[in-house]
Amino acid sequence: MINQQDLPPLNERPVVLELENVCLDIPVFTTETRSLKASLIRSVTGGHLSRSRGGAVITALHGVTLNVHQGGRVALIGHNGAGKSSFLRLVSGIYKHTSGHFKAHVPVFPMIHKGFVTSPELSGLQAIKAHYLLAHGHLRGFGEFCEDVIDFSGLGDFIHLPVKTYSQGMAARLLFAVLTGGSHECLAMDEGLGAGDTSFYEKAQERMTRFLSSAGTLLLASHSDELLRRFCRRGLVFDSGRVVFSGPLDDALEYYHRTHCSSSMRMAS
Repeated sequence: MINQQDLPPLNERPVVLELENVCLDIPVFTTETRSLKASLIRSVTGGHLSRSRGGAVITALHGVTLNVHQGGRVALIGHNGAGKSSFLRLVSGIYKHTSGHFKAHVPVFPMIHKGFVTSPELSGLQAIKAHYLLAHGHLRGFGEFCEDVIDFSGLGDFIHLPVKTYSQGMAARLLFAVLTGGSHECLAMDEGLGAGDTSFYEKAQERMTRFLSSAGTLLLASHSDELLRRFCRRGLVFDSGRVVFSGPLDDALEYYHRTHCSSSMRMAS
């Protein structure tokens, strides 16, 4: 693992993600566009709803301008639907920006799915191989990776059965083991991923700590101040699809809690 003290200051390192005035519009394909309420859209996506003859469009991100340098540890802060998940999907290539400039200079690994992206008909072993191929584009090093996943998940011979036959806890343990196996140049992670049953929790926390510490650059969305302080140094506060604050993590958390508390009090009154 690279010693951070041996690296140059963060602002002197290469830029790995650059965004300038980036907007993300998501079309809504439904015949019920007239019944869609702006308040519902905001609660789900944080975006703004606009209607046209062709249907409806949600502006999930608007005017986002920022750079992330190599080795940056960036916290994404905001209420549900503020734009954090849309941002993670954008930088990891799941969504394509509608306007503005966006460039990822390194592969961004998205750890934001709560299930396998492959068919549940596959065996656990086949699902591990499919994930590895999707993430790396080859099978070099797969044997060691697979052995680690099977051992950590504790599935034993069940690894040869279809994933659809697994209990919820078994599937969660396998997914967690797969996603946290290895390291990545840039990791985009949503805290909401579970780690299975209670007996697995402590073991999973130790693995997660090692995994996050090994990431070259980290983008972490979470509602836990403790988790963010543990792994991040910079904070981005999202609100209605915009980045409303960017700066040191403690300042970002203070800004979020102050403004969030004020808005909650106005709504209550």
